[in-house]
Amino acid sequence: LSPVSFADCGEQRRAMYLSDDTRFKVSRDGVISVTWPLQLQQQEISFSVHTWDAVGKKHSARVTLRRQRHHRRHHHHRHQQQDAAPGVLTFPEPGHGLRRQKRDWVIPPINCPENERGPFPKKLVQIKSNKDKETKVFYSITGQGADTPPVGVFTIERETGWLEVTKPLDREEIDKYVLFSHAVSANGQPVEDPMEIIITVTDQNDNRPIFTKQVFIGYIEENAKPGTSVMTVNATDADDGINVNNGIIGYSILSEEPKSAQQMFTINREKGIISVIGTGLDRETTPNYTLIIQAADQEGNGLTNTATAIVEVTDANDNPPVFSPNMYEGTVNENEVGVVVARLHVTDQDMQGSPAWQAVYHIKGGDRNGDFNITTDPKNNDGILKTAKGLDYETGSRYNLVVTVENTVPFTVPLVLSTATVLVMVRDVNEAPIFVPPVKRVQVMEDLPLGHQVTSYTAQDPDRDQRQKITYRMGSDPAGGRAIDPENGIVTAAQPLDRESVHAINSTYK
Repeated sequence: LSPVSFADCGEQRRAMYLSDDTRFKVSRDGVISVTWPLQLQQQEISFSVHTWDAVGKKHSARVTLRRQRHHRRHHHHRHQQQDAAPGVLTFPEPGHGLRRQKRDWVIPPINCPENERGPFPKKLVQIKSNKDKETKVFYSITGQGADTPPVGVFTIERETGWLEVTKPLDREEIDKYVLFSHAVSANGQPVEDPMEIIITVTDQNDNRPIFTKQVFIGYIEENAKPGTSVMTVNATDADDGINVNNGIIGYSILSEEPKSAQQMFTINREKGIISVIGTGLDRETTPNYTLIIQAADQEGNGLTNTATAIVEVTDANDNPPVFSPNMYEGTVNENEVGVVVARLHVTDQDMQGSPAWQAVYHIKGGDRNGDFNITTDPKNNDGILKTAKGLDYETGSRYNLVVTVENTVPFTVPLVLSTATVLVMVRDVNEAPIFVPPVKRVQVMEDLPLGHQVTSYTAQDPDRDQRQKITYRMGSDPAGGRAIDPENGIVTAAQPLDRESVHAINSTYK
């Protein structure tokens, strides 16, 4: 096809060229030829040719093959026939012994494609010693694949030096073999120092990508903005992803369920990162999505495999609790503390049990003196309104409370608080009359005549709306010396008062 050459500071030395495209090979004189008949499907093909200098440094050249409408077929055919046979590796010239091999003589790797059909054994390269002009030379090889496991993968024809492979190779098992070729005379004496030969098993795309798991689960908060990452899916490929693209994976989304007017998710082709692309993720409408993910090698154009990615949409506090109903009535007896006045019910579309669902109630109006409190029932989210103090019917028989509700976490979007009104009616209870003042002190002379008025002590009934008759009686009178009129509460002397009586302590009688 074309000659290629590398300059090495003006020094002439043997060079071995290596193509990174197994469809082409380069002979020692730099002529590129096809390995097998090739029909160009594209306008051009590009590949690289590599060689190594005396110190082992790699040099590369880019080759582009373009399709031409007219060409000299017979000339092309001649070169193809000429280069069809494998190349020849010659032992270093005298003076380039084993001790200087690493510095002055670098043998480039020999490429051998995996999974070849044969027939076997198949010739790879001919090992040749220049000493064969002087004496009969016999060749042998040692190393992995020859005389160490796996034994017998490579053999060498003892007299001709043809290095052969005996079976199909698998790059995923062993990607490189290091052999040493030996040349000896008929009497078994070495005629050359051992020469290192590296056989590189070139990759064929014979492995599909494999996902690290069949089901991936990720979480994303509802209303997340486009560009927000959800999760990363990952697949591996045993093929070569360094020298060729057989092991380079490209990711794509095959399907998204449920379907909507817009696609909600996208995936990074190279990294497998799934992120949000659409707007309007709403857990209350669509709590989860199922994506079928494809991994294809050769950068998305080769063998494929699939896995499932489940995206769970997590709750955000984008729905307010709403009173249902928003008007309540309750009745409570006066003077009772901690009594349930009413239960207030709310609905919330956010996830039940989550902080975005849990309600917090506040009394915003109608309770200037703090007569009520309201708490949340953790079981059903109801608001429980109770009396914080004993209510007095005579002071206030009717309360109009205004209650609002929110959640334990702030809203993620602007929302209006729901409000409810609670009408509380206080029921009048028959309360005992009250003496005013509760303790009354009077002074009288001893020896007060019988029947003489000591004092008048009347009581008041706090139940203004209940017309009830008050009757008086003596509650405590150890000496029995006083009497009280049941109608008007006038206390009179029933016996003479005696300052020296045992019932008078410090001249005071109770």
